Amino acid sequence: LYNGKPVKGRNIIVSFNLASTDRALFSAHWDSRAWADNDSDEKNHKTPIIGANDGASGVGVLMEMARCLKAKPTSIGVDIVLFDVEDQGCPEWDETDIEDQSDWCLGSQHWAKNLHIPFYQANYGILLDMVGYSNPLFVKESQSMYYAPSIMNKVWQIAKDKGYGNMFSDEQIGGVMDDHIWVNKYAKIPMIDIVQYDPAGSFFPYWHTVKDDINCISKNTLKAVGDVCLVAIYSAS
Repeated sequence: LYNGKPVKGRNIIVSFNLASTDRALFSAHWDSRAWADNDSDEKNHKTPIIGANDGASGVGVLMEMARCLKAKPTSIGVDIVLFDVEDQGCPEWDETDIEDQSDWCLGSQHWAKNLHIPFYQANYGILLDMVGYSNPLFVKESQSMYYAPSIMNKVWQIAKDKGYGNMFSDEQIGGVMDDHIWVNKYAKIPMIDIVQYDPAGSFFPYWHTVKDDINCISKNTLKAVGDVCLVAIYSAS
């Protein structure tokens, strides 16, 4: 961790159509932050968050996608990787300075350096993070555009074609420290990040607070993100 203490983690990997070398990678993180260090009430700063949006939303979408992929197999291979220890970076109340932010996304760093299959490769990757908020806005994050612009533009076009253009904006923002950074850097797989953006700052109003609970979540947002990802898969199958 940020303080040098060892931490146990476990990435969860599910694969479909292992025989295919034509593969797509979908990911989310399944841990939730141990500290609500962005909460307006200082008394909550060392309280673990539930993480309904920041963590569970991406996992929920991928679980439903897995159900669909089992019911309707594809000719391409699909790998779903749920990363652990993504959200345990240095808390706001600690003065430790990790300049490169490598204290975040430990599960994806480990996976990208120790691929579950030797020489594993995928044509592209899509990371889902905070994809269930009731008032969603997904924008084109700069590191995604740097590493995988064609993938991002294709996914955003699918969203528009499906009628979700109000959620998927062409606005571009600066880089976000997230699992896709390490997958691109170490595994050399072009991966984009579909991540909630709040123009007022941070990611969404209840980010890293005790209010990141089921009341934040909209089934319509989850459905929209899942629809877009499934079209990306089946259109290439």
